[in-house]
Amino acid sequence: MDVLTSFERLSDEEKYEHFMKRIEAGEKIEADDWMPEEYRQTLIKLISMHGISEIMGALPEKEWVPKAPTLRRKLGIMAKVQDEMGHGQLLLRVAEDLMKPYGRNREDIMQDLFTGRLKFHNVFHMPAPTWGDAGLIGWLVDGAAIMTQTNMLKASYGPYARALQRICAEEVFHAQHGEAIIMALAEGTEEQKALIQDSLNRWWDSLLMFFGPASADTTGSSKQDITVKYKIRSKTNEQLRQDFFSKYVPRILSLGLEIPDETMHYDKENETWVYQQPDWNEFKNIVKNNGPKSKDRLDLRKNAYDQNAWVRKALSPDNQAI
Repeated sequence: MDVLTSFERLSDEEKYEHFMKRIEAGEKIEADDWMPEEYRQTLIKLISMHGISEIMGALPEKEWVPKAPTLRRKLGIMAKVQDEMGHGQLLLRVAEDLMKPYGRNREDIMQDLFTGRLKFHNVFHMPAPTWGDAGLIGWLVDGAAIMTQTNMLKASYGPYARALQRICAEEVFHAQHGEAIIMALAEGTEEQKALIQDSLNRWWDSLLMFFGPASADTTGSSKQDITVKYKIRSKTNEQLRQDFFSKYVPRILSLGLEIPDETMHYDKENETWVYQQPDWNEFKNIVKNNGPKSKDRLDLRKNAYDQNAWVRKALSPDNQAI
């Protein structure tokens, strides 16, 4: 109690210095610990977006559960959809703990999604019209997600770092699931190979946008600098994108596929991949829920949420979302 009293006597500036020393020393911040408002708000926005993206990200693949070509593939993609929904629920629990000081909860997160205040990942606004898309989502989209999430495994916020341990382990299986679909198509007929190339052509810009803009100048946002400052993650958007290129460009080419960017090459002198930038204005438009499938997927999510309100009411006497 004496230690707590001593800490409470500190000024906000002194508390901030103490907080920064803790994360610089590699300590984990817990939900009940003092934290700067900027840190809390950054975490709420990041983890809420991550959780909602896991839930919305299950929808493109959910469409393929009844259409998958074999029973084995149906079971595989069904299990993947269940995992993604579970990831979303786990992350929203983590976000809820951070929101308690504001009297907000899961219901508020969902309403923020439906009103457009809370965004979800750009890739999940896109259509998935072919079985090639289902494979590519698992192989490359989940591959990109693994890079982003493993970058935060040592996040300074303990509950998020611990949740990511489980999520990343399961995402590895998701990527293997997607790769298995792609390899089967690549070893198939010319028509099946063309299916992969068509999917890659349509998804390429979305994959580049997955990691976000390289700098604040592109979108007017400096959130990546804040997350690095607070040791929520260690690499910038561009570093993650370069890692993605280094891992996946050789694999894509090994399948006889073409990168849909004639300018792309590896600059040995600077040890970086040179590539054509996607349209970042389009990126901003997509995440504002103006993507090809934004409305359909939001409507589907809202209808499911409204139709199952009775379940939440039955399980929660005060009718709070759980």
